[in-house]
Amino acid sequence: MSIHFTSEEIINLAIDIERRGIAFYDTMARSTESSALSSAFQFLVNMEQQHVQIFLSMRTKAGGSQALENYTAEHSAYLDALAASAVFTDDMVTSELATKINSDIEALELAISAEKDSILFYYELWDIMPQTSHSLLSQVISEEKSHLRQLSQLKKELQAGG
Repeated sequence: MSIHFTSEEIINLAIDIERRGIAFYDTMARSTESSALSSAFQFLVNMEQQHVQIFLSMRTKAGGSQALENYTAEHSAYLDALAASAVFTDDMVTSELATKINSDIEALELAISAEKDSILFYYELWDIMPQTSHSLLSQVISEEKSHLRQLSQLKKELQAGG
């Protein structure tokens, strides 16, 4: 059995993930005593806000009615599970998890994990989104990879004592 979602529905899911990312990074920025870490998280807030704008643009171009091809019930269940359990979940954003981090390293590890999950999610979107969306989606994936590199570098610097 095939389930057909529209491009708009999938893009709305991506927008929701980005908005939860904004809330998560904002909480992390306000929860750390490290000015360097707070600045890094605030930078990520700004980038996630830009991603929302990119997806809003994609949604406008999609027109909302184009059904995605080759989108099976298995794809639906997989994307739902990935989005619900891996990428900036509501529990992650609103729980004490984000505010009760024991160290800056732990905060960075949590952010790194979220960035990895978002990259995976966007690669899954790549397979089902119309080709006309690929250049914008590629831009978002590239930025998410950049976030991952920046967070990893900051973690290395903190671990080295610098």
